[in-house]
Amino acid sequence: MQSLIRESLSGVPTEVHEAAHREGLAPRDLARLVARGRAVIPVNPARPHPPIAIGQGCRVKVNVNVGTSGERCDENLEMAKARAALANGADTLMDLSTGGDLPRMRKKILDLPVPVGTVPVYEAVRRAGNAADVDADLLFSVIRDHCREGVDFLTLHCGVNRQALEALHADPRIMQVVSRGGAFHVAMMVQREEENPLYAEFDYLLEILSEYSVVASLGDGMRPGCLQDAERRAKSVEYLTLGSLAQRSLEAGVQRMVEGPGHIPLTQVEYNVRMIKELTDDAPLYLLGPLVTDIAPGYDHVVSAIGGAVAAMHGADFLCMVSPSEHLALPQEEDIVEGTRVAKLAAHVGDLCRGPDGHKDPRELQMAEARARLDWEEQFRLALSGDAARKVHRRDGELETCSMCGELCAVKLVRELFEKERKG
Repeated sequence: MQSLIRESLSGVPTEVHEAAHREGLAPRDLARLVARGRAVIPVNPARPHPPIAIGQGCRVKVNVNVGTSGERCDENLEMAKARAALANGADTLMDLSTGGDLPRMRKKILDLPVPVGTVPVYEAVRRAGNAADVDADLLFSVIRDHCREGVDFLTLHCGVNRQALEALHADPRIMQVVSRGGAFHVAMMVQREEENPLYAEFDYLLEILSEYSVVASLGDGMRPGCLQDAERRAKSVEYLTLGSLAQRSLEAGVQRMVEGPGHIPLTQVEYNVRMIKELTDDAPLYLLGPLVTDIAPGYDHVVSAIGGAVAAMHGADFLCMVSPSEHLALPQEEDIVEGTRVAKLAAHVGDLCRGPDGHKDPRELQMAEARARLDWEEQFRLALSGDAARKVHRRDGELETCSMCGELCAVKLVRELFEKERKG
């Protein structure tokens, strides 16, 4: 099967044409971006669904993670969370299940008509019993299974190699490794005294991804887990490795994204985004966060939105939802709703600032006009979370103004004053 990258060099594949229409882009322009690796369209031919584009020239997208754990394994809950995420604007889903029947849970998520991602090393560790017993054959077998089943993009911690491990030892961090997938690969390397198979056999990995037209999401296994670790060396060593692997992926005709950068101060967000973009030749950038303070548990969805909006403004393309239960517990359905809404807000704010003029959204002007008219139904229709806005407004009954100002409403007061002036 010819890859989407190679098809886009000579024409406009159907998936590109459909995604371009949804973005308001010229199909040929999006095809050029895909061919250059500046945009990706995660759609596995084994499981057709409406395609979306992620990357340069496109609106910032939002992913939501769902999945079981060993402590709480409720497939019905995870499906309710997945549907709630989609109902509140999620563009993609990732199944991060580690408890229960993993293939069955994945199949249920794959039945939903959106791009779906996974982290194959989680299942490899479950099959082996522990990370030390995961070998290359098992890991690649799981990767092939996920591709065959229709997964659209895979987080693959290829940059967690011996060189990154040496940097971790030479320049120790408080939190060491906070990525679960990254920790599994560190355990594999340390206990087996071998190189990470995803790095050592990267060309073979690309063959599998190419065969199934699956997007590689090059994982940030060495991302810092607290602000104090933001300038430690392991993260930068991984960036350099991912830059090299991103180039090799493009040359092999495999679509890829790059992940990063974890917990970093707000002042370092622009620098890290620009550095990753430069090292990877503007590959689409997928972020969890960034988390810009460590002392707001319960509100990490807000912390992530602050970092995500700034990152998107400077070029990040894909934000991973962080829920209010981040660092605390497996999310409930209401956590997913709140986290998704806040992530969509961050993506929208970033969109308004991207490029010389940003992505023009007619809803901004329409909202201003609706507020000037005190047209509440139109405001709710235009709002990112209209049902939440309607619920708050109607707490004190059906009012012409809001209950905070009532008859002292500045908008109403000045509007009526000017109307009298015009008539007079």
